[in-house]
Amino acid sequence: MKYFAALSPMKDEEKSKQYREQHLEFIKEKREEGSVLMFGRFTDGVGGLVIYKGESKEAVEALVSQDPYFMHDARHLELHEWDMQTDYTIS
Repeated sequence: MKYFAALSPMKDEEKSKQYREQHLEFIKEKREEGSVLMFGRFTDGVGGLVIYKGESKEAVEALVSQDPYFMHDARHLELHEWDMQTDYTIS
C-alpha cells in the first residue's frame, strides 16, 4: 500500500463553503473504509491536506475526483506520493 498527500489549496471560497459538509462527509466515509489515513485544514485558511492510502497514484486520483470540492471546482488538487517514515533510519 502506498500513501499520497493531497493538498487542496483554495480556489473558490464560496464554493468551498457551499460544499464543505459534503466534503467532510466524503472524507469521513473514506476514512471508515480505510482510504484516508489523516486529514485537516490549514489554520491560515488557504486549504487543507488529506493523506490517502492506495495502490497507485491513478487509483487515488480516481478516488479524490469523487470529493465534492474537486467535483465542483472549489479547490485545486496537488497530489504527491508520500514516503511515510515510521523511524529515524535514513535510506
